[in-house]
Amino acid sequence: MEKSRRDFIQKIGLTGIAAAGLPELLSASDRAGSIRKLKKERGLTILFQGDSITDGNRTRNKDWNHVMGHGYAYLVASRLWCDHPDKELMFYNRGISGNKVRELVVRWQEDALDLKPDLISILVGVNDVGDILRNRDPESIEKFEENYRKLLDQTRTVLPDTGFVLCEPFLLAVGMVKDRQETWQREITLRQQVVRRLADEYHAVFVPFQELFDKACRKAPADYWIWDGVHPMPAGHELMARCWIREVKKMVPFF
Repeated sequence: MEKSRRDFIQKIGLTGIAAAGLPELLSASDRAGSIRKLKKERGLTILFQGDSITDGNRTRNKDWNHVMGHGYAYLVASRLWCDHPDKELMFYNRGISGNKVRELVVRWQEDALDLKPDLISILVGVNDVGDILRNRDPESIEKFEENYRKLLDQTRTVLPDTGFVLCEPFLLAVGMVKDRQETWQREITLRQQVVRRLADEYHAVFVPFQELFDKACRKAPADYWIWDGVHPMPAGHELMARCWIREVKKMVPFF
């Protein structure tokens, strides 16, 4: 998988990237310096938003046994709740299986703004790619960015002190992805570039999930981490949770 990603990038080339009008990406040290720190140190409300990877088969009621689902969002919340009982943290999971960025726009008021979160973590994009491959009313990369930007702008207008964690959509070349790997790779790469660029622009934490999984494949095969090319195995969710906490420390140091 890592070799195929390198090959793909080499095919695009630096000239192709420049022609696409993409700004130079910030280095890791520059990014850390540009991240907007949260003002609150106690009583933080953290919201996870996205698709099935975030949803994690969560309940839609007050059943606290399952309210956070069974994925990375659950692992992050359980660990931070346990480690910081004095911080009065509150976590919400509003991921919905199958969602694309345009569906997040429709429900953003009820499932984000009304909760008044201090921190919003967004992971979305792989279903937008899936629509292209299945020809299910797909949206262009320009529309993807426009809708994603709507989420951030609406939040900044209503909740100006809220911080953003923008998670990189990802995949590995197993399962359904393997059969049409080149198309999956091309389209997910475009959306990864948008998310990274928006993270820079909005002084958000960027969580590099693709790089995380690519490196993990040096330790074990791709299907050890992601079973169908898109949805993580238990070990993959744990990997994501560790990475999420590590990156969000740049915005919330006590994490």
